[in-house]
Amino acid sequence: MSTITTTTRDDLESRLPDPTQFFPELVGVAGTLVKAIQNGSVPQTTIGLVQLRGGQISGSTYHTIGQTDQLRRIGETEERITAVASWRDAPYFTDAERVALELVEAVLTPNPSGERVSDELYARASAHYDDKGLWTLTLAISLICYFIPVALIGKPIPGMPPGKNYSR
Repeated sequence: MSTITTTTRDDLESRLPDPTQFFPELVGVAGTLVKAIQNGSVPQTTIGLVQLRGGQISGSTYHTIGQTDQLRRIGETEERITAVASWRDAPYFTDAERVALELVEAVLTPNPSGERVSDELYARASAHYDDKGLWTLTLAISLICYFIPVALIGKPIPGMPPGKNYSR
């Protein structure tokens, strides 16, 4: 019979120290991008769902925990948060949210047989979002992509706030 060991945040250590001690300007870059995507053209819930799906696709516990926490803070239901991983057959999402989730999957999933974001997908997305909304989704996906290497290589501690998520 095997036993299951539970790890707590106190047991976790990052691989690398906080990068802002070497590159303090990163705080400004990230803050500017966050501010840009909070422009109101796309609901923050949709942005959170997209970024959660990006974290899932990249295999980043740090991002999935962080985005899940953020979605809970803004009042998202557990059903919708849980169903992001299986959004295609889940009944919880609007057509606009579905196309946004499809967009992040297209960007982050290799497609050896063609372009990732097809004209057809772009047309469906533009039916739900104007130019500012499409740029907002693009920047939201860019933001998660910006942090994927940080999370996968540096391994900040999941669930800890920025500035306290590195143990070294």
